[in-house]
Amino acid sequence: MNVLLLGSGGREHALAWKLVQSDAVSQLFCAPGNPGMATLLKTTCLPATGVNDFEAVLACVRDHAIDFVVVGPEEPLANGIADVLNAAGCLVFGPSRVAAQLEGSKAFAKAFMARHKIPTASYAEFYDADAALMHLDAVGAPIVIKADGLAAGKGVTVAMDLETARDAVNRIMRDREFGEAGAAVVIEEFMVGEEASIFALSDGGHYQILASCQDHKAAREGDTGPNTGGMGAYSPAPVVTPELMARIEAEVIAPTIRGMAAEGTPYRGVLYAGMMIAATGPRVVEFNCRFGDPETQVVLPRLKNDLLPLLLACAKGTLDRHEVRFDDTHCVTVVMASAGYPGSYAKGKAITGIDAAHEAGLYVFHAGTRFENEQLVTAGGRVLNVTGQGKDLEATLAQIYAGMAHIHFEGGWCRKDIAHRALARLKA
Repeated sequence: MNVLLLGSGGREHALAWKLVQSDAVSQLFCAPGNPGMATLLKTTCLPATGVNDFEAVLACVRDHAIDFVVVGPEEPLANGIADVLNAAGCLVFGPSRVAAQLEGSKAFAKAFMARHKIPTASYAEFYDADAALMHLDAVGAPIVIKADGLAAGKGVTVAMDLETARDAVNRIMRDREFGEAGAAVVIEEFMVGEEASIFALSDGGHYQILASCQDHKAAREGDTGPNTGGMGAYSPAPVVTPELMARIEAEVIAPTIRGMAAEGTPYRGVLYAGMMIAATGPRVVEFNCRFGDPETQVVLPRLKNDLLPLLLACAKGTLDRHEVRFDDTHCVTVVMASAGYPGSYAKGKAITGIDAAHEAGLYVFHAGTRFENEQLVTAGGRVLNVTGQGKDLEATLAQIYAGMAHIHFEGGWCRKDIAHRALARLKA
């Protein structure tokens, strides 16, 4: 089977790494792909094909006799790539444009959860900045401000004071920091607790829940500093006990899949539920319509199944014939980032030492790299996902940080306390 994978980040590198392990994959084409993906067996990168150029994607499907398309990032899904491919008769892993609104519009997701009594923070939505600011004055802080549309994981501000909250509204709605994604804002109750991420595969009527995981959104140690796309992740997340997972399934995953089907928009693909684990139980922080990044990089290494049949079953409506299985290891990824991230940063810094990290028993997933004059260089804020796996969490972390010492690029940095919550829980 010829498979096309859309995307170019660390998540897509992890998906490609897992997909090529399948004997059923004859050839994997990655559009546009990245230098790490290009080193995989049976893999060809198509750097001229952009994920949002639907005509180019369709041409790629025709030219390379593609049997199945796996969509990595959220933007093409929100723009309807699954609908376009389905109309062309191509099997695709990913939800329709309407179903992808669970991520593409915060207001849509909140209203859906309200209709189906799915636990989440109380909220209000606004299409006028003055009205939003008046609401802030009425409710006070702490408070959470979210751009309604897609903002590459950066459209959320957790404001501990009104000045920060008002600034967030102005940046989103008046300055249009995130473009049309800021045409509306959702202002939410500030929830107290510990976050965790749950992925569920769905074929529209059936679902399979994957292993729990937890990421670190804050830039600096101790979960401080500005939000990022994620500075590291680990699986499993000890905060998600079997009893808590059962509640998440019953109160969140099952009613979401049932509700989407009942409303005539069956959800096919992977549903990412970002959860807040509070004293009163689990509540949804947000839904995403794709695998998380960098959470995918720690969930897939633990998956014992061949990934391809699971993704195909989601597209074909046969997921009830499968059961996902995970090993009992700990898997951790640590992000190496460019100087200045999550703010402005330079690109083109030479990268060395990845082979030495591989020799130390680590996976290195490329998140923001490119070749320039035959030299691997930085091409993004999050550059590499250095990943390790083992039976003992503390030993796995030590192996990762020791292996990362081999990798160098000017200004490169990482958080030194990834998985600190898991370590504390396991020691307790």
